Amino acid sequence: MNPASDRHPPLGRQAYSVLVSSTFAFTICFAAWMMFAILGIPLKAQLNLSDTEFGLIAAMPVLTGSLIRVPLGIWTDRYGGRIVFFILMLATVAPIWLLSYATQLWQFLVLGLFVGLAGGSFSVGTPYVARWFPKSRQGLAMGVFGAGNSGSALTKFVAPALIAAAGTWTIVPKVYSVAMLVTAIVFWLASATNPSHLSGKTASFREQLAVMKDPRVWRYSQYYSVVFGGYVALALWMTKYYVGEYGFDMKVAAFLAACFSLPGGVLRAIGGWISDRYGAYRTTWWVMWLCWVTFFILSYPQTTFIVQAIGGPRNLHIGLSPTIFTLLMFVVGIAMAVGKASVFKFISDDYTDNIGAVSGVVGLAGGMAGFLLPIMFGVLSDFTGVRSTCFMLMYGTVCISLVCMHYSFRAERIAHATKNPAP
Repeated sequence: MNPASDRHPPLGRQAYSVLVSSTFAFTICFAAWMMFAILGIPLKAQLNLSDTEFGLIAAMPVLTGSLIRVPLGIWTDRYGGRIVFFILMLATVAPIWLLSYATQLWQFLVLGLFVGLAGGSFSVGTPYVARWFPKSRQGLAMGVFGAGNSGSALTKFVAPALIAAAGTWTIVPKVYSVAMLVTAIVFWLASATNPSHLSGKTASFREQLAVMKDPRVWRYSQYYSVVFGGYVALALWMTKYYVGEYGFDMKVAAFLAACFSLPGGVLRAIGGWISDRYGAYRTTWWVMWLCWVTFFILSYPQTTFIVQAIGGPRNLHIGLSPTIFTLLMFVVGIAMAVGKASVFKFISDDYTDNIGAVSGVVGLAGGMAGFLLPIMFGVLSDFTGVRSTCFMLMYGTVCISLVCMHYSFRAERIAHATKNPAP
């Protein structure tokens, strides 16, 4: 008998087909969800928006993409990921197309709510993909699927090129609408349904929402609000940050912002593998510490001051160059990619029958953070006039997570040692 084969049983072709098609679909959904990271820049000038209004218009799709996650996770448990994913994508085609005809702020805000449905695809694809793989491989499988977050980087490459080629931002929603329709069809043809995966079929809505009474769910929601909510918020904010802080044009700014978005999406698969190998707790702990250090450095604003030296006054400047700033953001992107996967490894380890409901609740928390943070970035920027306040806010959220992790897991270790004393 081969121990390796027992630990990693062979998987059928359908499992890999589901994983590939779901990851592709999620990538396109995430690209559409992040459209306003680029569209918001010409719209800010066209509509004369403040930073707070820019944050609102950029974050509006994130609101519905977050609120819909809990019911989508439950419907996935009940009816299966394939049909829910397919209908969800079809529902976004028309709103995305209509964006190209909007001319006023309220129209963008309303349509943004409907476009945001695409962001709920994560709570569909995660349990859908996970159930096709054994527990020993679920972290990696969910990490591969979660690499669809790289759709954020895809938008930063594609949208500026489309705007430059057409000479207008209105081309972007039209192209994305057609892409979403084609993606829905491809997904339906390449994916599959396994009736045995409908574990939540007989559970009521109230029974599945009962997971919210579990303190672990709220703890995982806190971690995910940092690694995913922070990722979404910064992905929406970074192109504008480069334009304002360093004076780059939109194409260069979007390219540099992708240095954060791309590893923050693609490397999520590696985060799943690391979580499978070293455990969700250890992985998440080190992710938070790495974010804590980098956000502390990123928080320091561009500063010029006068030192009374021996030979007379001297002007000194302290601040991050574009190169150092981009390298630090690249590190943060890697850390958040690993952290997103490790948090969902917690969920796959602790829950089986209602993984859809739990992932929906945790995804809701992360998405709501992704909605609120860009607005708070804008408010802080307008109030203080200091752009790096966005990183000061992120530094504070990481501090809260580290404190929560320290005390919650220390209590669990003490309880475990009490129940299982050493011989």
